[in-house]
Amino acid sequence: MDRNELLRLKGFYENELTNRILAFWLPRCEDREYGGYVNCFDNAGEKLQSYDKYTWSQGRFVWVFSRLAVTRIGIFTQKQRKEFLRLAKNGRDFLMRHCLMGPEDWRCVYRMERDGSPRHVEGWEPLDMSIYADCFVVLAMAGYAAAAGDREAYAFGKRLYESILERVKSGKYNTLPYSLSDRYRAHGIPMILSNVTKELHAAAALLEPDSGYCMALRERLEGFTDDILNHFADERDAIHEVIAADNRPVEGLLGQHANPGHTIEDMWFMMEAADLLGRAELTPRIAGITARALEIGWDQEFGGILHYSAVTGGPPVRRGRASAGLPGAAAAGPELPDGAASAMEPVERQVREGWGDKLWWVHSEALYTTLLCYHRTGETRFLEWHEKVFSYTFRTFPNRDPEVREWKQICKRDGSPQDKVVALPVKDPFHITRNLILILELLETMIETD
Repeated sequence: MDRNELLRLKGFYENELTNRILAFWLPRCEDREYGGYVNCFDNAGEKLQSYDKYTWSQGRFVWVFSRLAVTRIGIFTQKQRKEFLRLAKNGRDFLMRHCLMGPEDWRCVYRMERDGSPRHVEGWEPLDMSIYADCFVVLAMAGYAAAAGDREAYAFGKRLYESILERVKSGKYNTLPYSLSDRYRAHGIPMILSNVTKELHAAAALLEPDSGYCMALRERLEGFTDDILNHFADERDAIHEVIAADNRPVEGLLGQHANPGHTIEDMWFMMEAADLLGRAELTPRIAGITARALEIGWDQEFGGILHYSAVTGGPPVRRGRASAGLPGAAAAGPELPDGAASAMEPVERQVREGWGDKLWWVHSEALYTTLLCYHRTGETRFLEWHEKVFSYTFRTFPNRDPEVREWKQICKRDGSPQDKVVALPVKDPFHITRNLILILELLETMIETD
């Protein structure tokens, strides 16, 4: 790409961040009465459906505003940066007051009332439904600590992080509503821990650089990186979302499906890990895994990236026609016999029922990772992929209503909108905002070195 193309792309993404995403969230998200953020909007962003506060999303808001406060993108004034930091502190304070199960119980509740009181999710017994929520609180505290030099937030995040590692080691943790029996391991655990560890390392490097904790975090990061690349990635460079507890492959739908968006997101985590660990030799492998995820996940009929695919490519199930209601769904993949659904792991059911969904976060991650891989490798195939994903994304997800403008989150396989819950019943700006920040920072680097 020449300088003019880079500048044009930078201008486009600046507009997307400021005049679409932030223009939607800044007037709407802050709860000035109780603290934290309001984000249980419908998929289109047109109606606030409840004041419930999900710890998962609260933590992600804190990270976003913390990162906006210190980004090296040159489009924000000092006044705007101070406002971002104030917004981040609002969520930081809310979480530190309310997110834990108890004063000495370092597990996070999954869902809260507007005032921060813990609230059960209908049909589920545990308040600490998902360790992923805990990870996003650590991400929040690490991000805010690094942005504000806040030692209290750093100490909170550090203690929660150590609690997470203890629970993962013992196997005593929940990943509801995406539970998985202890016979298996999920790619999502080392994946999120690699990112959380890197973010906590950034805070530790500022606030206790001489303690030895930075070295301990790098050692853990190396372990998560090797786990992903050596155990979850196969010989064809496809990441399996589920493997056996002893790291062996798993047959059938459970072990032979990929989540292309997860893989694509994880590969920029791996790039950052390789940078921090001084392991530049990993770059070709990481780029190869990214390319493979795009190849197996791209919907050849409708365009866009499938929510789930077979690790060999295309839809993961043969009997997709009934669940998707669309032509072309009966493609290659493990066939599911009649009555098999009742014996499925919950993850298998999600794959079978939602493989054809087109999700906002998957495409925002692909926009950044393709551009990053192009920058790191110089391979034009990644620029071609960026342009392909760009074309699909911006004709599919942005809301054309000038009162909204933010992205639709979930579409059907053919790209038409649908009202559906994926993970949480919220509208969440995390992936889009994070990727737009990273894209703009990368483009500035590319322009400076052009």
